[in-house]
Amino acid sequence: MSWVSRLRISSTSRVVALASMAAFATQVAFALLMLRLFTPQEVGEFSVLSQIGFFWMTLALAQAPLSLLANAHVPADVAARQAWRASVTRGAWLLPLAALALSFSKLSVWPALLWVLLLAVCQMAWMLAQALSLRVGSPWQQAAVRVLPPMTAACTALGAALVGSAMGWSGPTLVVSAVLGYAVGAAWLIPAWRKTDAAHAVVDDAASAEATEQPTQADTRSTTLRMTHTLVDALLATAVVLVWQRLYGAQETGWMTALLRVLGFLPAVVHMAWAQVMLAKPQASRASPLWLGLAAFACVGLLGLACATALHEQWLDARWRGVWPYIAPLVLWQGCACLSAAFSHRPFQTQSAGMYSWVCMGLALAQGLVLLAPLVLDWPISASEHLSGFALVSGLGLLGVTGWMARLR
Repeated sequence: MSWVSRLRISSTSRVVALASMAAFATQVAFALLMLRLFTPQEVGEFSVLSQIGFFWMTLALAQAPLSLLANAHVPADVAARQAWRASVTRGAWLLPLAALALSFSKLSVWPALLWVLLLAVCQMAWMLAQALSLRVGSPWQQAAVRVLPPMTAACTALGAALVGSAMGWSGPTLVVSAVLGYAVGAAWLIPAWRKTDAAHAVVDDAASAEATEQPTQADTRSTTLRMTHTLVDALLATAVVLVWQRLYGAQETGWMTALLRVLGFLPAVVHMAWAQVMLAKPQASRASPLWLGLAAFACVGLLGLACATALHEQWLDARWRGVWPYIAPLVLWQGCACLSAAFSHRPFQTQSAGMYSWVCMGLALAQGLVLLAPLVLDWPISASEHLSGFALVSGLGLLGVTGWMARLR
């Protein structure tokens, strides 16, 4: 069987993949806008704000979109409303953590905290809207909810930069553009509040059916385990940016995060267009996760090569030459993440979701030790050496997790 035939996927996966790739192209355009129209300092500060907002949002959600997809026995509208209310409640209790992260980053708490909250709330609604549309939306809705938000952000950033350049105006262009983009995505969650009474009647029937028949696919983890897993992931993702800024400054942070924004979208595409579709529609495709993951790894390598070519041909401003040593480590890290994402639906289809959380948290602990070692032990290490060690541990760990998931049946 050829590798092309092994990559045959369902129509739903194709729609989501094409929409995700269109969104990815827009993300690349947004990244290029940041490189051409904004300074590394501005990109670094925006990256810190967006990462803290991502941390707040991720912890408040507690993997609710994944549970919404895995628990197919619960009506989608009801599950979406319950997930939103629970997430907002958790988010309110987590406000002190967001303020603490801002103080650690050396940024002014106000108005930075306001921007972080706007980013987090709008992005949280957008994440739930994507899961909802995957279960009950039409193909064009599934595509629009993924493409329109980044397109809105990119167009807003470009327009504001051009107007600001012509009129001599300066402001928080990047963060405002991101908030508007997420707000457009959040609007797709509104249909979850339609026909509330009928939905409550349906969920009662579903609960009765669940009492007599255990679903074969479900998120069987406790709320505590989901929260702990989410906390560990969010802390690691946020610590990468904050530690980099603390140790190496905003410019180095801008170099790393700009490239990570480009390369890191590929694992997200695999997760959205493959793993999430397999949870929402388990019989949708029989394609090989291994071949899909390897193809995504190759795409990450090609993107890294494209970045290297852009630097070599001097298509970017000379201030961005510091990206060079980051390319290879990030390609390794994000390529292995693609392989892991291709198998990430397996634990939820084999009653192994709990073990999946423990394995992921173990890997995150190892990554955190490597990340924090130079800061805690005061090691004289360069940013490129630090990232190389971190990427090596991350890549090997992700390959181990992938091997475990591949054996699940």
